[in-house]
Amino acid sequence: MAELADKRETGASLMFIGVALWVADLLVIFFAPGARTAQQHTGFNMIMVLLFLLGVWFMLRGVKIRKQSAKE
Repeated sequence: MAELADKRETGASLMFIGVALWVADLLVIFFAPGARTAQQHTGFNMIMVLLFLLGVWFMLRGVKIRKQSAKE
């Protein structure tokens, strides 16, 4: 029984990390207009995409773990 609770908690933690990455992504979007050169804009775009995709991966992984623990 404790193992199922651990899996649910792990899934919730991963989902929280995903949301935190999306918040960090919003901060990058906020500061992106301050980039002065085209190279800096490219760097900001790469960071935004990376944070977004990592956030999505963490969210999906957390949901998958929580669903698996619900089935057991």
